[in-house]
Amino acid sequence: AVFLDLEGFCLAEIAQAAPEASWLKRYLEDPEAFVASPAARLPVQRTVYEQLWQGFLPEADSLERDWVGEFYRAYLRTYIERDVRLLTDVADWQQFGRFVRLAAALTAQEINHSQLGRELGVTPQTAQRWMATLRATFQWFEAPAYHGNTIKRISARPKGYLADTGLACSLQTISTPQALSGHPLVGALFESAVAAEVRKLSAALTTPPTVYHWRSGGGAEVDMLLERDGVFFPIEVKLTSRPTGQDARGIKAFRDTYPHLTVAPALVIGPVERKERLSETAYALPWDCQ
Repeated sequence: AVFLDLEGFCLAEIAQAAPEASWLKRYLEDPEAFVASPAARLPVQRTVYEQLWQGFLPEADSLERDWVGEFYRAYLRTYIERDVRLLTDVADWQQFGRFVRLAAALTAQEINHSQLGRELGVTPQTAQRWMATLRATFQWFEAPAYHGNTIKRISARPKGYLADTGLACSLQTISTPQALSGHPLVGALFESAVAAEVRKLSAALTTPPTVYHWRSGGGAEVDMLLERDGVFFPIEVKLTSRPTGQDARGIKAFRDTYPHLTVAPALVIGPVERKERLSETAYALPWDCQ
């Protein structure tokens, strides 16, 4: 049996210009050659804010902007009234709706079920069960924390993401791409979009990597840590067109914490014009790289 989980569109599908091999495949197979070669960008017609707001669901991608908000409101209502009822027993549907909105506000953060429960006045067990329902209906995905063998205190909580940024914008009542550009959640939504892109491209690989996140007790973190064939591939996500070596300081902390690991050249993914070297071991990469 073969199982295919149909995600939303990846950027190459939106641009209708799928390359022979994705940037992720080339990076995992030969990271040194990948960072040394120039990076072509996909002909995505929307700006970063427009794409995050429009989302990546096929139906939403084809709609005119005036209808996008209505689509996501209908999508959410159908999801709550139909799909969730088939999976779990929810006594208070309004409260579950508030839970989904809270999850959207916490995208790209570590998950604390006790905190979620307190915010809504439900038990941590209920919050955990509802989060499992979001995962089972493909509205939410998580990256576990990487531990390794170290005596330093390392966060053990998974990091969670709402699966589609367009739905997240609707849940947070962000009315336009222009409103999104100054919103406090825009950085988290951009990270969610990049994490979802990595997830989609990984699903097309014969051997997809294992995806973690990492954060030390001192606050150093790596947004995504991919592992395949015993090699670790650190990825940091920054919503800036001018990243610097400082944006890769969490990756340096990871290397210093685990000097025995084989760590590939790192990527700092953002809305940049071209691939460029930020430090000896870190490179900026356009988020719409082919």
